[in-house]
Amino acid sequence: MTRRRFSIASLFALSLVMIATAGAELSMGQRTNGQRIERFCPVRPTADQQKHMEADFAFRRSVFGALAPATTGGVIDVYFHVITDADGNGGPKASQIDRQMRVLNGAYNQWGWVFNLVSVDHSASDDWYRAGYGSREERELKSALRQGSGDDLNIYANNMGGGLLGWATFPSSYRGQPEMDGVMLLTGSLPGGDADPYDLGDTATHEVGHWMGLYHTFQGGCSKNNDYVGDTPAERSPAFGCPVGRDSCTGDRYPGIDPIENFMDYTDDACMDTFTALQDARMDEQFSAYRLGN
Repeated sequence: MTRRRFSIASLFALSLVMIATAGAELSMGQRTNGQRIERFCPVRPTADQQKHMEADFAFRRSVFGALAPATTGGVIDVYFHVITDADGNGGPKASQIDRQMRVLNGAYNQWGWVFNLVSVDHSASDDWYRAGYGSREERELKSALRQGSGDDLNIYANNMGGGLLGWATFPSSYRGQPEMDGVMLLTGSLPGGDADPYDLGDTATHEVGHWMGLYHTFQGGCSKNNDYVGDTPAERSPAFGCPVGRDSCTGDRYPGIDPIENFMDYTDDACMDTFTALQDARMDEQFSAYRLGN
């Protein structure tokens, strides 16, 4: 399986203004005194930002779709950046990174996507080790370490603190801020880590979903468009744990129980195991519209 690359630079003049800074997603939890942690996302597109992002996406899909069909999967090269403290402590083991790659491929392979680990590098810095969302240190480390182009995935693992599990950038952010593109992960969320119940590697699966263009399943709540994916039932709010049978958007207008097993909800890693066909279609189209050739 090979990845198709083509230039779309000549068409950018036709595009709507891109939303460069709206595409960051954040997951948070508390890891104190052995208490249960929960995913939390205080930063996601507002209704207005989402409206502009979707308008731009619709335009690009119409223009680029006339030139070539959306990719239906491919090989994504992965550059994995391990960040430790100044003494070299706190990074994941090589076996954890290998297991993380297997988790990613297990979730995405059935949809035609293959994640190919190209390299693993190590950086020792107390400041970078604790770099949080939107911080100067985050910008510094990404500017120094990021490799590849828009269709390559950079993963950064550190001990970001504040109970954070990770965050990601959306495809539509790439052209405006290519140096910030990628996924940040709490090292403890990798398989075998200490971020129970988020220690099976599906924080990466979730964040890569955003990197591929997916919203949370509860984006927009019980609304017509919600997450802009037609086969994920509407969901009023994030689900935690694994509440089988939960139905937060009731009535004939919102058929189907909440998609708690979807990778784009907030349930425990052990509960997540699903993407849908239309989520896959959206990932294909977003990747083609924003990442291929950039």
